[in-house]
Amino acid sequence: MSEWGSQVGVARARSAAALGPAPVLDVAIVRAALAEVMDPELPVLSVVDLGIVHHVSATRDGIEVSILPTFVGCPALDVIRASIAARLAIFGVPVRVEPTFEVPWTSDRITPAGRAALAAVGIAPPGREEDMRCPMCASAAVVRDGLFGPTQCRSLYYCRSCRQPFEAIKSV
Repeated sequence: MSEWGSQVGVARARSAAALGPAPVLDVAIVRAALAEVMDPELPVLSVVDLGIVHHVSATRDGIEVSILPTFVGCPALDVIRASIAARLAIFGVPVRVEPTFEVPWTSDRITPAGRAALAAVGIAPPGREEDMRCPMCASAAVVRDGLFGPTQCRSLYYCRSCRQPFEAIKSV
C-alpha cells in the first residue's frame, strides 16, 4: 500500500471516530417507510396494509425484514422483496428481506384501511362466501363466476343487481 493509501485509511478511521457510533435505527421509522411500499398486484395496498410484514429489526448494522407470502409460489414475491429493499436503502445500511412461513398469512391480516382501499377500487375485501357483497352497489345478489381471478389470491364474481363483474380477495 502506498503512503497515500495509508493516509486515506487513517483519515477515514479518524473521521469515523469523531462522528461516534452510527445511530440506532428506530423500527417505527422503518415500518413507516414500509407503509409506502405498494403491493405490485394490488397497488392500492401497501405491504403493511396487506399484512405481509411479519418482523422488522433495525440496528446500526442493518435492517432485516421478514415477509409472509400470501400464497406459496406467489409470482410477485421477488418484486415485493426488491421494492422493500429499494425503499429501505435510504437508511444507508444493508437491507435483508426474506420470506418466511413461520406463521401463515391469512386474509385477516389485511388492515381495516386496506379493506376500505380495496372496496374503493371495486375489489371486494375477503369475507365469508355467504356475506359477499358487490363493492359497487353493496348488493348481496352476487354469484362466483370463477374460482381464480388474475392472481391466485382473487376470485371473480358477478353482481346480479348492478350487472357488474368484480374481483374479490379470497379468504384464507
